Amino acid sequence: MRFAVFLERDGILNTVEVQKGHPTAPLRLEQFQVIESVRPLIQALKDAGLVVLVATHQPAVSRGELPRNELDMMHRVLRHKLPVDDILLCASDDESHPCYKPQPGLLLEAAFKWTLDLDRSFVISDKWQDAKAAQVAGCTSVMVRSPWVGDDHHDFVVDDFAAAVKKVLQLHAAPVSFAALG
Repeated sequence: MRFAVFLERDGILNTVEVQKGHPTAPLRLEQFQVIESVRPLIQALKDAGLVVLVATHQPAVSRGELPRNELDMMHRVLRHKLPVDDILLCASDDESHPCYKPQPGLLLEAAFKWTLDLDRSFVISDKWQDAKAAQVAGCTSVMVRSPWVGDDHHDFVVDDFAAAVKKVLQLHAAPVSFAALG
């Protein structure tokens, strides 16, 4: 089995606008700005043997606000600029859908597709929904401090993406204590 790190797209890998106190995902390719400075950090995760996956919720697709071909072009740009292994998408606008965050559907789908051990995998995000999905799926959440982290369960909260990657690399390298499991 392999281990993965799931990255939230909006606010972690690309810039977002804040409207009415909430981050807003880009709806057009010209609005989509990849944060290219994270490239060496993502490469460090890959070099450590982690599968790097983007798990993104884009309900604007199902609402008709974001054409699917526009989203596909954004993701082609993201894959070109950053060394991610896969992009997992939930386009549902239905909160009861199993992939609608904080539901863990995207993480569970990835576990099947990539043969992952979720108990030794990680989620990096700046939103509480990802921390909750991580908790339900059994992953460790490393949250980048933001107004959207919330008060629910988080395993770790750090100041920025670089600190999140450092924490994941430390935890990934730490040996599992079987005494703690028994």
